[in-house]
Amino acid sequence: MGNHHVLNTAGADISQNDTWLALHTHELPDGIALSHITLLELLHKQEKREIVLPLTDLLDTEGQLAGGLLQEVRELVSQHASRMGVWVTSDSDTEALVGLSEFLLQQDLIVIHVPAFTDGRGFSYAQTLRHIGYQGEIRMAGKFGRDQIAYLLRAGVDSFVLSEHDMQSISDITQAFNALASSYDGRDAAALPMFSGA
Repeated sequence: MGNHHVLNTAGADISQNDTWLALHTHELPDGIALSHITLLELLHKQEKREIVLPLTDLLDTEGQLAGGLLQEVRELVSQHASRMGVWVTSDSDTEALVGLSEFLLQQDLIVIHVPAFTDGRGFSYAQTLRHIGYQGEIRMAGKFGRDQIAYLLRAGVDSFVLSEHDMQSISDITQAFNALASSYDGRDAAALPMFSGA
């Protein structure tokens, strides 16, 4: 995995305290977690770890939690984990997230991975998770726009994974966390001063 940093809602780098590990898969996107672990390594660890699993690998062809061997693997991982989370990719259906709400509400962390800057589904996912009552940490990873951070915060995102390159190319990253000086919350454009008609 590449060199990444985790930033909290204030734009502070919390990487030193982040202990989440992504379970290694062949399709593991860069930046899901600061480090990863194989299933075999996890099973041989004495101490329990904080593990993030790929949501799509836990589902059957109908988009429901798979039973059988996949369920046994999930339960095995949970026995060796102190906390559990999942990552969601942009090819997941928002309605499928609602259908999995009982499972998702049990997760300590949900990472939303956006593969392309133009993919705005991260907003929908974060809003959907908050709408179904998810209280845990929502983390944004991938190629989301840095100018979108303030909007993602309003959608319910708690932390952001940025690459070392992005950290070096942005002179003051904290500005991205305070970009919305207005009181506009996205609900009523007429409330903005330029549309008020006054």
